[in-house]
Amino acid sequence: MSQTITNIAPLHENYNAYTSDGVLLHLTNAMGQDVHQELMSHGRWVGSAEALDLARMANENPPRLRSLDARGERLDQVEFHPAYHALMRKAVSQGLHYSVWDRSDDEAGQRHLRRAYRFMLTCQLEAGHTCPITMTNASVAIFLADEALARDWLPRISTRTYDSSNKAPGNKRGLTVGMGMTERQGGTDLRQITTRAERAGSGANAGMWRLSGEKWFFSAPMCDAFFVLARTDKGISCFLLPRLLPDGSNNGLRIQRLKNKLGNQSNASSEMLLDNAFATLVGEEGRGIALMLEMVTLSRLDCAVSSAAQMRTALAEAVHHARHRKAFGKPLIDQPLMERVLADMALDVAAAQALTLRLARSFDAAATSDAEGAYARLMTPVVKYWVCKAAPALVVEAMECLGGNGYVEDGIMARLYREAPLNAIWEGSGNVMCLDVLRAMGKSRGSVDAVLETISQGMGATSQQTIDVLRITADMAMADEGSARLFTEQLALTAAAAEMRLSLPPMLADAFVESRLGRPWRHTYGMMDARMDARAIIDFVLPE
Repeated sequence: MSQTITNIAPLHENYNAYTSDGVLLHLTNAMGQDVHQELMSHGRWVGSAEALDLARMANENPPRLRSLDARGERLDQVEFHPAYHALMRKAVSQGLHYSVWDRSDDEAGQRHLRRAYRFMLTCQLEAGHTCPITMTNASVAIFLADEALARDWLPRISTRTYDSSNKAPGNKRGLTVGMGMTERQGGTDLRQITTRAERAGSGANAGMWRLSGEKWFFSAPMCDAFFVLARTDKGISCFLLPRLLPDGSNNGLRIQRLKNKLGNQSNASSEMLLDNAFATLVGEEGRGIALMLEMVTLSRLDCAVSSAAQMRTALAEAVHHARHRKAFGKPLIDQPLMERVLADMALDVAAAQALTLRLARSFDAAATSDAEGAYARLMTPVVKYWVCKAAPALVVEAMECLGGNGYVEDGIMARLYREAPLNAIWEGSGNVMCLDVLRAMGKSRGSVDAVLETISQGMGATSQQTIDVLRITADMAMADEGSARLFTEQLALTAAAAEMRLSLPPMLADAFVESRLGRPWRHTYGMMDARMDARAIIDFVLPE
């Protein structure tokens, strides 16, 4: 006879990821009804059992490399589970790969922000498939630097049709674009790149180059083309490298193996050999790194948005469990210790969401506002640093809230745990972000003053002491490179507090300022005191 088991939290599915997100609802309150309808529809899909199952299947059935066909001929193809393709179709249909470059009037002046709303919801579902989506979106910045390439490629990138067929780019309805920079001997130091580029010759190949070398991390190897760094006689240069030639044959790209990664299982990352591959020079010879940084900057925004989304998903799982599970005679969420742990986590989730969306807003306004341009330049590495580093610690705490149920593979917490460290590594580790902060400060100290003035306005009348401390810390970081993390993290926390003061209820902003800026740094969650309304914070960030 089967026994009826009670006190088990129901499956967390068939919820609306938008309407159950108090922070996102509040931050989009001033948007038009069309925005709310769009996000409500997408949020319903993200939380549906169908979408959650697609995410599960895409990660339980990782991509598989087919090096050779039945005759022993080179294939160098990666096969993906149908669930991965379904996720890609959805993302492309929403324009996540291109909408910030769209010339329509629908999202004018808000393209980065509007896309960030959709991307934040999408990343709550599954992060692996967003890698080629992010890179395709970011690649457009490089295409726009070359009028001929833009004219040839962008019409097929901009379409909202996902085409996974193995055809030459000119024969496809939609294209995705990846990148290949990292090499074994160099890693972050791109100046050590050894891949060589030689002119291909005359006749039909006039103007083309041939690339030979190895790439240690070659992201999303089934993209239709890649921006690749290679060395010419004039220095490291940027090239556009199609995966297939016009006749459909392989363009000298030999996949050595797929990376056996900790997480990000649905996405393929590879080691690639370039064997006399045809490519087109983009921009000036010797200026490749500077050109690629245009793509990297946009990718870093996505890293931060993705980590904020993962933090929100982890917290949502923990709160869902705590609302439905009883221990010692009452629901977990009514236990004082659990309540304060969840509320403390909710503050970081709200801060991460508010700060990343603030950064997206600065991308929209940078072209017309010097202050916003300074904010985008300086705060991109700052925001990427803090949000992506906050995610792993928060996911671990959320997993602990579920106990053993969070540690098994049946739910999504184990996947989130494996996924959480990636964004802090991808597109530049924490130290690289800090060095980029110093580099931005060195180029223009005025940009630091502009950002601090913006933050001061958000913090209000009591901000002067905080801003003075930041100025001192900035000077210290410029004099002592080893202290750059101190300044970067303090700037991130202060900027988050400023945005929370401007855009979220005072109870959240006050609690964040008191616990993050008014006290020494904490190693764990749950250090709130009784003055803060823990239950109100939880219920705002994650309304029932």
